[in-house]
Amino acid sequence: MIDLLHDHPDKIMFCSDDKHPDSLEKGHINELCARAVAKGIDVFKVLQAACINPVEHYKMNVGLLQENDMADFIVVNDLEKFNVIKTFVNGILVAEKGKSLIKSKPSVIINNFNCELKQPSDFIIPYNKEESIPVIEALDGQLITNKIFAKPLIKDNKIVSNIDNDTLKIVVVNRYNNALVAKAFIKNFNLNNGAIASSVAHDSHNIVAIGVDDESICKAVNLVINEKGGISCVVSAGFEQATKKSQAVLALPVAGLMSNSDGYKIAADYTAIDTMAKECLGCTLTAPFMTLSFMALLVIPHLKLSDRGLFDGDEFKFI
Repeated sequence: MIDLLHDHPDKIMFCSDDKHPDSLEKGHINELCARAVAKGIDVFKVLQAACINPVEHYKMNVGLLQENDMADFIVVNDLEKFNVIKTFVNGILVAEKGKSLIKSKPSVIINNFNCELKQPSDFIIPYNKEESIPVIEALDGQLITNKIFAKPLIKDNKIVSNIDNDTLKIVVVNRYNNALVAKAFIKNFNLNNGAIASSVAHDSHNIVAIGVDDESICKAVNLVINEKGGISCVVSAGFEQATKKSQAVLALPVAGLMSNSDGYKIAADYTAIDTMAKECLGCTLTAPFMTLSFMALLVIPHLKLSDRGLFDGDEFKFI
């Protein structure tokens, strides 16, 4: 849609959605400005979309460098790369060279996390003579999933993850009360051991987890429950010796979605746990936890898993 900016500079704003913490460390709207200028869009149209239109549209109490305005502005190194050097709010220097000069204050943690720790038995899927099972097919870099079918792998009269054909168990755990765990199967995460879990799971933000065995899934889920929100990664028993750690968790105590710690530390911790999911568990997705967060979003076709079960977005009903 960026080409619309050539002809409609007064009707466009820049925005982003679902940015990774480590991505925000590199930049935000300034990166979009650089990309727009690189495409040949007039720099003043780019600046209007980035700086003026949001203030006027949302009637924000932000100065626009006009007479008697508050001195709200940034200083960039040039109008091509838009690397931010300084940030001023109401005439006060509040950030310089990537470091905030605003004094931190203790934050009040607001949360709603009321489920108890789980047992591996909570994640068992009994075998009921199914010849095929519905499977969510995740697509790298997309929110849409496909609905496919696969032959179930049976062990001890239970349907289990099949690593060989990448049909892994996915679960959703209600974070607001103690309810039965919703269970299904998913493809294209390509884990060869362990499990990942997250309480960032649009729109209800229950705990969603994917893994190769119930023990690993349970550990990953319980790591998130212990922190009252977060993302976690667990290495399966027997694989720990090949890694530096057997498990990791990034706590998100504010509503189970955000951290009250330093942003740069969170960016580094997120990078570390993302790398662990790829290098230690074998996940081949570009953004494992980002993809995971949308697997419980029922309004996007075609097949998703909520805390109430599998939902077919095309037929708009639970399976």
